[in-house]
Amino acid sequence: MRTITVEQRRARLARRHQLSPTAAASASVADVAERLVALHATDPATPYLSLWARLPGVARDDVDAALYRDRSVVKHLAMRRTLWVVRPTDLPAVQAAASDRVAANEARRLAADVERAGVAADGAAWLDAAGAAVLRHLRDEGPCSARELREALAELTGTYNPAPDKAYGGEGHLAPRVLTVLSARGHIVRGVNDGGWLTSRPRWTLTEAWLPGLATAAEADAASAELVRRWLATFGPATLTDIKWWFGTTLTWARKALSAIGAEEVRLDGGTGYVTPGDGDDSADEPDPEPWCALLPSLDPTTMGWFDRDWYLGPHRAEVFDRNGNAGPTAWVDGRVVGAWRSDDAGRVELVLLENVGRRAASALADRAAELTDWLGGARVSPRFPSPACKR
Repeated sequence: MRTITVEQRRARLARRHQLSPTAAASASVADVAERLVALHATDPATPYLSLWARLPGVARDDVDAALYRDRSVVKHLAMRRTLWVVRPTDLPAVQAAASDRVAANEARRLAADVERAGVAADGAAWLDAAGAAVLRHLRDEGPCSARELREALAELTGTYNPAPDKAYGGEGHLAPRVLTVLSARGHIVRGVNDGGWLTSRPRWTLTEAWLPGLATAAEADAASAELVRRWLATFGPATLTDIKWWFGTTLTWARKALSAIGAEEVRLDGGTGYVTPGDGDDSADEPDPEPWCALLPSLDPTTMGWFDRDWYLGPHRAEVFDRNGNAGPTAWVDGRVVGAWRSDDAGRVELVLLENVGRRAASALADRAAELTDWLGGARVSPRFPSPACKR
């Protein structure tokens, strides 16, 4: 069994996540999405900033064009009930390997809550009728906002209070949850965004209208194996727990997918990891990248890439992750998280370093912060999940 050291893992991360100056550059937004399998999009600003960190010269309009005009990438609810940016060509595999499971869970929870709220005696039947009404309306009227759908369709009427006896409870519309189920099922997608790049107010549209000619559904086991293979090619070596967590599945699912692709075991610091067949053979010879630094946004796919994170977080987990496991904006030097960053009211990027990184790295990070400040053009980025370091 080959050994892959922490230093070698950091070298792999630098190149395969396209963060090092010597990494092979991608040519487009879709190329970056392909390399990383998917980009986090729960926070509206994250895909823009993740691409800025990896695609030299990318502008916000380039990302908008990829999402809403060229449609070379699309937002979709998938792994871990998280919103992602993926290539349309990957949608069938993502749907079969992850989204179908999310959709089933969301539909079951919504049907139960409909019955608890007294909206309908049969929650599943209510959901079927509401979903059919949404699809019919979008087919007749074209893209609509969530509010427009709620106001137009009596079938979406209903509210639910998840915690009626708690201060944090409150009545909420059931309509957005119907849209969540339909999107997780792959029936509708988030079309043009009315809110700008820092806010998410999508106009929902039928998938068949937004992405005509999309490939048919994939077989679940084959799709799972292919996604794990692609993910390991970029994120490997990874532990069994990493794979289970990232895909939001079970250990049994992860083992089955690893077996299907013939994944190889490698020895990691403190445990066993997996790589794609043949990828462990030259890991000991992985060349060290040139010195590099990066400023990554909240929920960036690299920061959120593994469950076992000590090899790149060191002692800073509690400072850059909140209690729910959401990463805030991070500052990186040579494969390690060394701090955080935030932007002030004027859009100026401020560094929050958590350790002494030395003069060279500090200067490089300051230059990168100045570049990001210019790119933001006065816009203030307010992450949905600010880390403790960001809030200080």
